Parts: sequence; structure tokens; C-alpha cells
Amino acid sequence: MSPAEGAPARARLILASASPRRVDLLAQVGIVPDAVDPADIDETPLPRELPRQHAERLAAAKAHAVAARHPGAFVLAADTVVGVGRRILPKAEDEATARACLDLLSGRRHRVYGGIALVCPDGTLRRRTVMTMVAFKRLSRAETDAYLAGGEWRGKAGGYAVQGAAAAFVPAINGSYSNVVGLALCETVGLLHGNGFVAAPG
Repeated sequence: MSPAEGAPARARLILASASPRRVDLLAQVGIVPDAVDPADIDETPLPRELPRQHAERLAAAKAHAVAARHPGAFVLAADTVVGVGRRILPKAEDEATARACLDLLSGRRHRVYGGIALVCPDGTLRRRTVMTMVAFKRLSRAETDAYLAGGEWRGKAGGYAVQGAAAAFVPAINGSYSNVVGLALCETVGLLHGNGFVAAPG
């Protein structure tokens, strides 16, 4: 028996997310999930739920929901929440919502919370939460109209994608940039490796 044959099987990594941004971010640091299996859960905030709590709860719920379908695997889930004070900004699914978000963000700072949850092969849940402060310049009506016309706001928390045209609106970021894009890479890699995940060879 060769050493490879005698070694324990490598646990698979399942990404519990429909976000192509998270797949791309993981690939940036050499991690390719064995499968992508999005969770289908109710993401409605609870009464009086704060942005940080919302991100943490949804990430854990997504991880648990998908882990039930993949016993013995690592299941990674994440949720990104844009918060202004105690207010949770929605994922913009229509132009009116996106405009309302941009009007609120214009000329002020806001927080982006990234909840990261990992269900390990033994069923243990491990979590991290990352907060990034983002400053928006004051937007003119013309700038808002042009951004909305581009359509990249669709489905984005807070109505914008910092990795796209909205980069022109952000003079300063304090904290993890990748967290604002959709997954804090440093913390995610540490969580995976700290719990025994081994990436697939080559």
C-alpha cells in the first residue's frame, strides 16, 4: 500500500453560496471548492436585529442548511450586510431600492459586516465576523443616475459593488477590501486552515 493509499481521505469543501464573487475570491488565494451548493433560506431581518447580528445569523444558517446535505465535508458560508447605524440596507432588487440606498450612503461612512461560518466534517461550527468601514463621497444626481443605468447594483447589498464602477464613489476603506466585495479572504483562509482543511492538489 502506498502512502497515498494509506492516507485518510481529504474532506471536500462545499461553498454554500450562489455568489460568483465568492468563487472568484477563493480562487484568488488558490482555493477551489469541490462543489457549490447555495443555501435557500429566508434572509429577512428579525425585529430589532442589528447588522452585525444579521450577518452572523445568516452565515451560520446557510452553513447548517447545506451541511445537512454534505455530511463529512467542510461547508463554508458567508453573508455580507451593509449597515448604516442600526439600519440594515437591503440587497437591491429594483432601481428604486438601489437609489434609496445610494442616497442614504452618499456623503457618509457606513459599515460592511461579513459573517463567515464553517461547518467542519465533525459537525462543529466555527465562525468569524469582519467589519470594514467604507466612506462614500457625496453623489450628484447625475452620478447616481449613471450608476443605476449600468445595472451592476442588482442583487448587491446596499445597492453597490465596490469592485466595479462604484469604486469611483469610495475615497477611503478602513479594513478588509475583500470583505466589501463579498468574503474576507485573510480571515476565511485562517478559518479553513486552522480547522484542518487541506486544499486539493494542483
